[in-house]
Amino acid sequence: MPWDPKKFFWWRNYRDFGTGVAGDLFVRLLSGIHLITGSLGPTTIFASGQLCYWKDGRDVPDVMTAIMQYPDSKEHPAFQVMLRVNFVSGLGEHGLTRYVGTEGALEMTDNGFNLTHSIMPKSPGIGGWDAIYSYPQAMQDELMKQYNLKYTPEEQRSPEVPGESYLAPEGYDEHFEHFTNFFDGVRNNAPLVEGPEFAFRAAAPTLACNDSYFQKKIIRWDPVNMKVV
Repeated sequence: MPWDPKKFFWWRNYRDFGTGVAGDLFVRLLSGIHLITGSLGPTTIFASGQLCYWKDGRDVPDVMTAIMQYPDSKEHPAFQVMLRVNFVSGLGEHGLTRYVGTEGALEMTDNGFNLTHSIMPKSPGIGGWDAIYSYPQAMQDELMKQYNLKYTPEEQRSPEVPGESYLAPEGYDEHFEHFTNFFDGVRNNAPLVEGPEFAFRAAAPTLACNDSYFQKKIIRWDPVNMKVV
């Protein structure tokens, strides 16, 4: 193609040269998720989005949402990952990574994390969203009586567990540690957690987001053998 200084300097905005928002941003999130969970990667990837603001000639979306299904494995039970990016977000320069489980959530911050708990009571609950209040009063009273006989007041309450927060030690510099690990690997052949296979297992599913977006289909991935199915 003819020389185009715009494409040369804004190469990220074009499929011929860059990998768009997925290749630039999603790969970092998957790296952290895989490091924390020990996962090898997802088995299905689906992405949707659009080019809604930066209509300056680029041919990649500036808004993208991806859903990835992680299978049950010896490293972890099955879970889903949802990734979202908006290049002109009304929230401003704000990012958030949150792990949500059945008993709480782990929210990552710039220099640590916050752990909160929300644990369901042993009893299944009654009243509110079910149909009990549509029954005759006598039937409601009998159902409540049987419910209270089956579950104690303690079993009907949600356990209260205090949250926790962790902050990195004062003076800790993640960029310094990053480069230290890199140079130790090069100079001293020190083992690296995020080696080439780790990197590929994070990069390939993010690039599959682009394939899913442009091909408008689910991409199936083999995280063990590292290949498209």
